[in-house]
Amino acid sequence: MSLYRNSAWFLKGMTEFTRSAFLSAAKHFVEKDLEVSMAGRVFMITGANSGIGRATAMAIAKRGGTVHMVCRNKDKAEEARADIVKESGNKEIYVHILDLSETRKVWEFAEAFKRKYKALNVLINNAGCIMSERDVNAEGIHIHFETHISLATPLVITVSSGGMLVQKLRTGNLQTEIGRYDGTMVYAQHKRQQVVMTEQWAKTHSNVHFSVMHPGWVDTPAVANAMPDFHQSMKDSLRTPEQGADTAVWLAISEAAATKPSGSFFQDRRMVSAHLPLAWTHSSQLEQQKFMSVMEDLAKTFQPH
Repeated sequence: MSLYRNSAWFLKGMTEFTRSAFLSAAKHFVEKDLEVSMAGRVFMITGANSGIGRATAMAIAKRGGTVHMVCRNKDKAEEARADIVKESGNKEIYVHILDLSETRKVWEFAEAFKRKYKALNVLINNAGCIMSERDVNAEGIHIHFETHISLATPLVITVSSGGMLVQKLRTGNLQTEIGRYDGTMVYAQHKRQQVVMTEQWAKTHSNVHFSVMHPGWVDTPAVANAMPDFHQSMKDSLRTPEQGADTAVWLAISEAAATKPSGSFFQDRRMVSAHLPLAWTHSSQLEQQKFMSVMEDLAKTFQPH
């Protein structure tokens, strides 16, 4: 089944995830969807100093939105902020330094943000990483796990990955403590978990609109560093960061996106299936509930009292 999943995924990727696939899909985009002013709207974007996150921040800044960039590296974040302010002419761009792999600090940041700022309209969960070796943070939590499964506002958008299509939700060994560590597959599993969490949150939080999206195969520093062979072989077919960010921007600012059901999975501005055909990656409601229960219990252990 693993061979089938991987083969089906690659075939799908070559036909749907590349730059040419985006250009083909873009012929059917309604451009007026993005011809809107975001003045007065407040956005938070994690991992906003490079790649898809930076492109998303730039697009929103150009439309007048207030952008809070949540980044780990201060120098890179400030450099990105300066470029965004210069190109967009929008000075309402703020940098927050936070390592999303540090669970307790995420809670503390969220509480401090709520006290300091009056509003947050849109949260875009973009930050991610692919690690070649398993590592844990100071609290003993697998860094890869914590970075992807973190941080609700009226609109929450999560940037996932097509890699999750080869993974079925795991309800045990969530921090990959048992068995051989494969960073790429761990990344894909965590992206599957993001999709399941989005679906479940949409059921339990009716006052928040949740979406999750696949950006396609995108030429980003993260891909080049984590998957050098794939990047080298596919570099002429990879999407630009702006193309990768397009659906996240569309979900964040367009009225058309707001009419779609909460909890949906998107690719190139369309709702699509979160599963490959005949890949047996669907999980039962019981499995999903078990996973969510584990996640909620884990979160509570680090919640400030």
